[in-house]
Amino acid sequence: MPNGANTHCPYCALQCAMTLTPAAPSAQSGSDPVPAAKALPPLEVSGRDFPTNRGGLCRKGWTSPSLLNHTGRVTEPMLKGPDGVHRPVTWDQALTLITGAVKQTREQYGPDAVGVFGGGGLTNEKAYQLGKFARLALGTSRIDYNGRFCMSSAAAAGNRAFGVDRGLPFRVEDLDSANVIFLLGSNVAETMPPFVQHLQGARDSGGLIVADPRRSATAAFTGDGGGIHLQPTPGTDLALLLGISHVVVHEGLADTEYLQDRTTGYPAIVRSLAAFWPERVQSITGVPATLIRDTARRLADGARRGGSYILTGRGVEQHVDGTDTATAAINLSLLLGLPGSARSGYGTLTGQGNGQGGREHGQKADQLPGYRKITDPAARAHVAKVWGVDESLIPGPGLPAVELLKSLGQPDGVRCLFVHGANVAVSAPDAGPVIEGLRSLDFLVVCDFFMSETALEADLVLPVTQWAEEEGTLTNLEGRVLRRRKAVTPPPGVRSELWLMARLAESLDAPSTFSDDPETVFEELRLASAGGLADYSGIDYAMLDRGEAAYWPYPTGSMGTPRLFLDSFAHAGGRAVMVPVAPQKRSRRSAVVGSDPDPLTLVTGRLLEHYQSGAQTRRVAELAAAQPEALLQIHPATAAVRDISSGDFVRVSNERGEVLCKVELSNSIRTDTVFLPFHFPGLGSANRLTEAVTDPISGMPEFKTSTVWVRKAALANVESALAAQLAVLSTAVPAAAGLSMQVKEAS
Repeated sequence: MPNGANTHCPYCALQCAMTLTPAAPSAQSGSDPVPAAKALPPLEVSGRDFPTNRGGLCRKGWTSPSLLNHTGRVTEPMLKGPDGVHRPVTWDQALTLITGAVKQTREQYGPDAVGVFGGGGLTNEKAYQLGKFARLALGTSRIDYNGRFCMSSAAAAGNRAFGVDRGLPFRVEDLDSANVIFLLGSNVAETMPPFVQHLQGARDSGGLIVADPRRSATAAFTGDGGGIHLQPTPGTDLALLLGISHVVVHEGLADTEYLQDRTTGYPAIVRSLAAFWPERVQSITGVPATLIRDTARRLADGARRGGSYILTGRGVEQHVDGTDTATAAINLSLLLGLPGSARSGYGTLTGQGNGQGGREHGQKADQLPGYRKITDPAARAHVAKVWGVDESLIPGPGLPAVELLKSLGQPDGVRCLFVHGANVAVSAPDAGPVIEGLRSLDFLVVCDFFMSETALEADLVLPVTQWAEEEGTLTNLEGRVLRRRKAVTPPPGVRSELWLMARLAESLDAPSTFSDDPETVFEELRLASAGGLADYSGIDYAMLDRGEAAYWPYPTGSMGTPRLFLDSFAHAGGRAVMVPVAPQKRSRRSAVVGSDPDPLTLVTGRLLEHYQSGAQTRRVAELAAAQPEALLQIHPATAAVRDISSGDFVRVSNERGEVLCKVELSNSIRTDTVFLPFHFPGLGSANRLTEAVTDPISGMPEFKTSTVWVRKAALANVESALAAQLAVLSTAVPAAAGLSMQVKEAS
């Protein structure tokens, strides 16, 4: 058994370094059974010095080992019976069932009736082999992943502007010396707390600028002379960026030499900005014209002195115009000469643990390994040669995530689905129809550690290894490839997804080879990525184990690329492309007809204690105790108009669905806006309300600006609704315990 390891946190893309050591025997002794919510971790965590976290960890990182031997963990394959109850089966039975379901589906409906939904938390090895498995073993084009809900708009904007998408094209520690940092749509103080230390230098200079409709913990960091908080109306970030760019151009703050030497498209940008003078932008966004001018001047001054950085997050990207909004941020950075300079830059903050690597090597519907386009003949030929197959065996592009999920159970859609590292029943937009789609499938296979809300819908649930039980690599938000190391042995019935894919590929008579050894898979990944935009060919396990920093692109014989674009951009000719963008008119749909007060704009997001769909963090006792349920954040004045008090239950509704939750009054939010975290299932699921309309370029859903009505809920209705949900979940998982408490409090 391993004796601990130096590894990285399993949660966000900051990938904080940690050391895992076996817990003292006394901490694990005792004859009394341990309740699920209080399972004792087999490992102890200590922070490890590393450039991104410098020894610090957030609450999620400190408590991460508690899930390894959680008593609610799935440790053997579970098959759903006719009565809806999951019962154990052997692995041989599970593999036989899957093989039969795949073959029957392909024979009856064709290969594209089999689908795969991956995740941004999978290691590079698993993400790579999953793409290969889908296309060669299953023969399907229908593969996409949950990063489509996270990074797709930023990726699309980066690709069209720079020719390549790497979240941060510089090291996180480079931010330490910046005079000005402009952060849009990201609450890093809660989503990745150790990151905040890299903002301190800009704050000390009075140069931290945060754009957020809420006075979030990050926005509050601008107080006491630390900088500026811009509080735009939700969905108006694009106009705000155009207004700031207008000031840069018309006050002579642009870096004209840089624009002439390193970009194309500047004249068209100037014309596109003409209608966005600060006073007009103030009328659109609610941000005072004086602050718009001040932001532009500070950014320009910072670029001349010690460095300016513009960073974007999901708050400005998870929109139907998310690609254009990210493009506007890039255009602003190019006007100021930031990308590719030695002391300034533009970047976007990747969210999921391997959100960067997970989108580079084949999980996306339109990509092959190395960030190659699946429609590029040269790319197809290269990958086919590495795989040892004829190029014709590689399917063409599939469907992006939202379209893939809409096709579930449809006559010409996916009938048999594999889900790896995702919980779409909670995380997908307009979650109600997604759940119905899962239920309409002929066969659903979910690989997970726990009975997540998606796993509960599955015909077959397969228990897979957790982070500290496996070897592999991940790529963090700055494009640095890191080693994940095994610290404990998994339970006897648990298997690696690499093992699963290798066994199924064999039973399906797949061409090529599929290994269950992570290093062997990585060696093939190196070959497949060679020459691509995300070239890993010069990286191997030995150098990573020595602690060498490896930033892609890292071609064989090179030293890697900590800072991109110093000499040129990735487009032919080496120039960045500036693309004019403009806001499109947004319509507010009427969700409820009646005499209620005006509708509000719902913004969704994360809490400090939870991560993504909450499938893991809601099972950690300390985290669940701190944030046990979804609370609707609403301004006191807005609540008063609706006769709502702190702690009241409210119904939040629109034409897509309804959420029942308690209220939290806060002066930190706009009066026209409410906030709901997206970590909770059932009646508290924020994505019952979000819309499955997507950005036409990136396929990103509109998560951030849903029109809703908020009304006080009658106590009798609260008790009835919560009791009904408790009955459904009572045999499932820990959510039931929290619901029973809510029912008791309500009565």
